Amino acid sequence: MLTTEELDERLSLPTPGVLQTLQRVPGDIVILGVAGKMGVTLARMARRALDELGRQDKVIGVARFSNPSTEALLREIGVETRRCDLLDRDAVKALPDALNVLFLAGQKFGTSSGPELTWAMNTLVPAWCAEKYAASRIVAFSTGCVYPLTPITSGGSREEDKLAPPGDYANSCVGRERIFSYYSQKNNTPLAIYRLNYAIDLRYGVLLDIAQKVWNEQAFDVTMGHANVIWQGDANAQALQCLDYASCPPFVVNVTGPETISLRALAHRFGELLGREPIITGQEASTAWLNNAAKAQRLFGYPTVALDQMIEWVADWVRAGQRTLGKPTHFEEREGKF
Repeated sequence: MLTTEELDERLSLPTPGVLQTLQRVPGDIVILGVAGKMGVTLARMARRALDELGRQDKVIGVARFSNPSTEALLREIGVETRRCDLLDRDAVKALPDALNVLFLAGQKFGTSSGPELTWAMNTLVPAWCAEKYAASRIVAFSTGCVYPLTPITSGGSREEDKLAPPGDYANSCVGRERIFSYYSQKNNTPLAIYRLNYAIDLRYGVLLDIAQKVWNEQAFDVTMGHANVIWQGDANAQALQCLDYASCPPFVVNVTGPETISLRALAHRFGELLGREPIITGQEASTAWLNNAAKAQRLFGYPTVALDQMIEWVADWVRAGQRTLGKPTHFEEREGKF
């Protein structure tokens, strides 16, 4: 079984593709919203890659750092930090310049009770950051939720498909993409839009959500019957490789694993591994939030960690009672209410 230290090591291991990209892409790297679920291991991967290449360029993580231990951890691994409320336009203007920017900031949960803040975080903050980093290369994180639900037999939404999602959260994410694209066109800023659907760490994610329900003998509704997932280490690597593809007009890519996963079958697999009988309710809908990542797989190759390996690691993690983030993905939500 992986320990926490081994997990963070694996999630931040630079791939050959990352090393090749950063050989070609000069300059410091700023990560906006670094304190979220992916930011720390992404920053660590960038730092490790630059160190391996003998590069002195900085990796700078920006966040409010409401948890001081996150900032301390980043500094320990050689990542510089800046405290900033990204809703403060003047504070954003004062951030350090960099040739490369990865934008991870945003809000999802709490949207139903406070949609105003979600729209501000997902559209105003991108405007402030796009203004600040007009002369940079930007990778803007987005989500597969910008697409409508798609038939499970379709192979998933493609990058050229119409964006017509349900709910405030998903529509504000379309707004985020439109804002970044507007400033990219206005300022000739190279931009990559990175539509992720869903990253897997052992401490959170779709696989953990289902494994915990099976382990705790809780009912699991399979109406949202299918999903895509990708190992977070592979998602980190592909985000950094997108720096090489940022362009004007924007480069757009779906990032996820190659499988359309049956969540009913997944629950039964966890049942086998955990020695529990899954309690399944509902009936699979004919549609789900699914992304076709053929473009990413052509450019970056297949994920380095296979689905079966992720499932076994998650089962071991849950059985051992290892620490989790306590942040369910709510992947079951079909109306876009978060």
